[in-house]
Amino acid sequence: MHSLAFDISHTLAGGLVLISFMMLYQDRLYSLLNVFALHAVVLALSVAWQAFVQHAPHLYITAAIALVFKAIVIPVALHRIVKQLGIHRDIESAVGIGPTMLAGMALVALSMVLMLRVTAEADPLAREDLAFALSVVLLGLLVMVTRRNAVSQVVGFMSLENGLVLAATGAKGMPLVVEISVAFSILIAFIVIGIFLFRIRERFDSVDVSTLDDYRGERR
Repeated sequence: MHSLAFDISHTLAGGLVLISFMMLYQDRLYSLLNVFALHAVVLALSVAWQAFVQHAPHLYITAAIALVFKAIVIPVALHRIVKQLGIHRDIESAVGIGPTMLAGMALVALSMVLMLRVTAEADPLAREDLAFALSVVLLGLLVMVTRRNAVSQVVGFMSLENGLVLAATGAKGMPLVVEISVAFSILIAFIVIGIFLFRIRERFDSVDVSTLDDYRGERR
């Protein structure tokens, strides 16, 4: 049973890393949003499995929050924002897809080497989940850095937070009140980001961050 728990936990955590690479590869907004929803579904399954393995019923609430808000509410809201802003087009990247994927593989290797050495004394299941979680966090940062579209950067931020949730649940979880606070903080952050997207669209007629750079350059 321990080996089965170990294998399923690794399969789900590894699936999150794989889907993070799929987000790096996407060049269309709608596809990116769909992949992000899949990312949240796998996160919910991973957290639910941790709840079962650790006998921690409160983690089922975390899994439900991830499934409802991140896999349904936020992707649907982002689809509507993209449609209302009229920006359903290709995503402009600051770096080509080849160098981006190579950078992603380097970050995953760095995460594995770093976390497996730092957590050498920890439980094997927790330490390898932490290594996968750090990989998801760094790949989320890479999405934010390499994309010029503000909506895709929001998706990178949300996927980064998925990695933090994976780390928290893999390391024997955190208090329920903290999980709920984090979930509502992310929801509020999403609302604020959505408002800013509309304001940026009204002001610059685009949500491409390179437009903001051009505007700052003209002001100098």
